[in-house]
Amino acid sequence: MSTRLLLSCGEPSGDLYAGALTRELRALDPAIVLFGLGGPQFAAAGGRLIEDYRGLAVTGLTEAIAKLPRSLAALGTLAAAARDERPDALVVVDFPDFNFRLARRVRRLGIPVVYYISPQIWAWRPRRLAAIREFADRVLVIFPFEEAIYRDGGVPVEFVGHPLVDLAKARTTRDRFLVEQRLSSAAPTVAILPGSRPNEVSRIFPDLMTSAERIRAAIPDAQFVVARAPHLDGRLFEAASEASPTSVRLVEGDTDTVIASADLALTASGTATVQTALHDTPMIVVYRVSPATYFLARWLVSVRAIGMVNLIAGETIVPEFVQDAFTPEAVAREAIAMLTDRERATRVRQGLARVRARLGGSGASRRAAEAILRVVHQCDPHARHHNAAVSS
Repeated sequence: MSTRLLLSCGEPSGDLYAGALTRELRALDPAIVLFGLGGPQFAAAGGRLIEDYRGLAVTGLTEAIAKLPRSLAALGTLAAAARDERPDALVVVDFPDFNFRLARRVRRLGIPVVYYISPQIWAWRPRRLAAIREFADRVLVIFPFEEAIYRDGGVPVEFVGHPLVDLAKARTTRDRFLVEQRLSSAAPTVAILPGSRPNEVSRIFPDLMTSAERIRAAIPDAQFVVARAPHLDGRLFEAASEASPTSVRLVEGDTDTVIASADLALTASGTATVQTALHDTPMIVVYRVSPATYFLARWLVSVRAIGMVNLIAGETIVPEFVQDAFTPEAVAREAIAMLTDRERATRVRQGLARVRARLGGSGASRRAAEAILRVVHQCDPHARHHNAAVSS
């Protein structure tokens, strides 16, 4: 009988990782069946969507309230699928507020749970460790320092490395890409990465475009390429269409090539900062949430930095501008300095090299797939079904 896995991921980065994981699982076991909550990457790799994450993903504590009815409906659908289809394991990818609830419900059915891309308990809400210990049969972490945190907390854990090491690949060379975009390969090029969720883009993108205007005023030949995440409403990017048509391009679904072709990236905090580091591109990290979310986060967050590259390095490698500190003037000032000061750009790249060295080598998705299959094979199905009967 073929192995069956229920998978749950709830945002673009998780969908990217789920797609890569699914390809590796199918390579190891061609008869495997995967189904669950995901998006286009998971589906393209061979997963069966019973719920689509698009429409669920937002950033911020207060913003998530508006999505609660949709989230609860999706949660019920996935829990029912676990009960009716009896997968051999549940694999949850990041997206903790949703996946914690799902994992608890599925674990009560006697189905093993593997957490891949675990929540950042070292940054905020450390009490989540106790919850993970209750429902996770294995946690697969992507940063080396996370392994000791989970092991010391009594959670079975394995460091598999960061999947972006393999996934962050440019489609073509810088020169070819810029020619395609009718831009100059000799001019300073700035990538703008405003995020992948609508509420992120609406709060971040307009000020980044204003920053671009200020940068170009100081560096007249500067040119800009906006990396637009797929499936976002075009109205979110009206600021790009209103900018100078000779210096700004909007590119959808080719973020790695945009980053690799740039001398500098202005990026929203998140997975994109790791992606940018892997392309050796200096960056400025920005972020903004609703005032209520920011107020709450100040009490919950236990780290000083928000950019993953700074957190991984344990030092400030690239500048960060958060909430009120995020202004077009501040971003432009730092950007102009990075584009004109070669020594500073070199120091940033040296720091990014240290970050890349800590992300593990290639093959993270394959190692994660192997670890998941080990959990499935180590579990006694008769005991699992007995536990399910007892719990019901």
